[in-house]
Amino acid sequence: MQEAIPQIFGDEELARVVEAILMVAPEPVAAADIASTLSVSTDQVEAVLVQLRAEYDRDERGFELREVGGGWRYYSRPTYDPFVSQFVSGSRLQKLSQAALETLAVIAYRQPVTRQKVSSIRGVNVDSVIRSLLARGLIESAGETASGATLFQTTTEFLERMGLRSLDELSPLAPHLPHRDELFELAQSLEK
Repeated sequence: MQEAIPQIFGDEELARVVEAILMVAPEPVAAADIASTLSVSTDQVEAVLVQLRAEYDRDERGFELREVGGGWRYYSRPTYDPFVSQFVSGSRLQKLSQAALETLAVIAYRQPVTRQKVSSIRGVNVDSVIRSLLARGLIESAGETASGATLFQTTTEFLERMGLRSLDELSPLAPHLPHRDELFELAQSLEK
């Protein structure tokens, strides 16, 4: 028989309960979801999360608490990335190929987007890359077009792996594209 969960928490106990929930969460957890589960206010949970993050940073723990993908999750501290990378090498967390990175970028910036559109932008067939990204949980189906073509979009796993809270944090593309004058000059030089 399960023990009844107390409805009133002291600050320290609430912090320990939030830590325990975050430890077992397979993906970022929203403060509102934790609050709802514990029958406390979202403000209380948010205050605890901010406090925990500050404590971990102050104590320079091997992990940190980040707000990503619409929720909160533990991550190893970047200082220890070489050791963590060595530990997880060979797992499904391997680096993505150049083709996968390019395809993922197209999907992230153009979503929801069809496989055909991604192929036309990249200039190559992306069927196997799409399957790989689906298997890794970085993209998912976002429905279908009127013609029945599958639309793809990025997932929370993508946001998490990129360290983003939302797609709004993606770098704007405009600074990386040539200026209109440069394109005009290039077009003129090609005509010669």
